[in-house]
Amino acid sequence: MTAVTAVTARAPAKVNLQLAVGPLRAHGYHDVVTVYHAVSLFDEVTVAPADTDSVVVTGEGADSVPADGTNLAARAAEALAQAVGPGCKDSPGLTIRISKRIPVAAGLAGGSADAAAALVACNELWRTGLSQAELCELAAGIGSDVAFGLVGGTAIGVGRGERVTPALAAGTYHWVLAFANGGLSTAQVYAACDRIRATRGAGKAGAAEPPELDNKLMAALRSGKPGEVASLLTNDLQPAAISLRPELRRTLAAGTEHGALGGIVSGSGPTCAYLTKDARHAAALAVALAGAGVCRTVAHVVGPSPGASVTAITTEPG
Repeated sequence: MTAVTAVTARAPAKVNLQLAVGPLRAHGYHDVVTVYHAVSLFDEVTVAPADTDSVVVTGEGADSVPADGTNLAARAAEALAQAVGPGCKDSPGLTIRISKRIPVAAGLAGGSADAAAALVACNELWRTGLSQAELCELAAGIGSDVAFGLVGGTAIGVGRGERVTPALAAGTYHWVLAFANGGLSTAQVYAACDRIRATRGAGKAGAAEPPELDNKLMAALRSGKPGEVASLLTNDLQPAAISLRPELRRTLAAGTEHGALGGIVSGSGPTCAYLTKDARHAAALAVALAGAGVCRTVAHVVGPSPGASVTAITTEPG
């Protein structure tokens, strides 16, 4: 018998191609309909048996990520342990090491990616044998975007976004992500959305329209043509994000000026995502945006990317 001493898994960032937000509900959340799209920007999570629990975070924005039990990856590991029951772990504690490349509070679901990677890694480490569907059920209680971090690809999310169905989508899409200085609180962006709607007379109970999937966008995704998809990108939270960070207007405009097919604030922001024709177009746009002084840094990524998966297993003779 060989003993597994560490498992590493990775999970992708997401861009919302559509984010339709309904009115605030009595339970404090908004119903949404979203089209998730996973891109090739990954966080890695390594889990290993230990005497006591610990969380170590390195990389992009590490200083602003909690390194205790409130960390989403730690919460995911705890949720899995509780679901499986006593005896699933061979050691009293767990070391979680998170290597971040996804910016924090950026509208890219980096924390949710960490949770998804932790679920997959712990599922392997503890040999619990849960299916992806069973892990998705656990994920729904951890965070709205965690289930999508498990599924990846292009998918439709409903409810709070936690109920995920893979979507029919063709082609490969090249994106340029423009990362801002600092992040945005998702809760603050939703609150700003509610305020804007109230000001416009659409914030009264039942007045905001229930969110609906954009069938034109789904048809465009099935065509695999970036130009058709680009014209249909929508985000109901974009005005709210811009109201909190007015400089995003300039960032979005710069993408258009430098030839992007389309641009959008990703999720609750403040990352701006630009769709391009191909790899060469994306590389040129990334250079132009980096030189325009409208963002902290840029990244050329490709979608759709797979969901959370194990990338390494370390063993030693038992």
